Amino acid sequence: MSSTSTRAQNHAALMDGTYRWQRHIYDLTRKYYLLGRDRLINGLDAPAGAAILELGCGTGRNLVMAAQRYPDARLYGLDISAEMLATAQKAVDGRALSSRIRLAQGDATRFDPEALFGIARFDRVFISYSLSMIPGWEKTVSAALAALKPGGSLHIVDFGQQEGLPRWFRGLLRAWLAKFHVTPRYRLREVLESGSARVGASLCFETLYRGYAVLAVVTAAGATAR
Repeated sequence: MSSTSTRAQNHAALMDGTYRWQRHIYDLTRKYYLLGRDRLINGLDAPAGAAILELGCGTGRNLVMAAQRYPDARLYGLDISAEMLATAQKAVDGRALSSRIRLAQGDATRFDPEALFGIARFDRVFISYSLSMIPGWEKTVSAALAALKPGGSLHIVDFGQQEGLPRWFRGLLRAWLAKFHVTPRYRLREVLESGSARVGASLCFETLYRGYAVLAVVTAAGATAR
């Protein structure tokens, strides 16, 4: 077995262990500090019939909201945790969205969307508070960009550097996040700028809530996906 496969299996086991029980209260508790998720979904501005992929879909909360926001879209969710996917599938089935939302287990740093979903490229890809939990997250950015159609866009929201917040708050937040194996990615803007330049895409990078979170949109070159 390759070292990459071993790392992926280890991370899957870690996420399953972390969220085996947390997944049942995840959405109730996270709504108070995973800020900017709804703004990201509204900003997808998906065209009719769009194919939308979420990497690190967790409980399926964002996919369900996106399906309601864009009723003509087809949605796909990828997560490495079987426990989280069980919760996501329950959410999808409970809202009668199984015909529009497909889920699959996989590693967001290296995945084959055609093998998993029967579709090679997407109009929109989004990642909500998942890069801060993925080892080798830079590869996830590259994989997401590679999965875009010409003119498609990658949307990311995650923890920022909290530069505008009191030092005591930053310390408490980082200690809390560490309990759930979450590490803010302070090189995110640099990695997105490099990736955008490499593929000829444009980048919009915005700091939210005094640095608590960041919101980024990378738009691929080519025909506009509208």
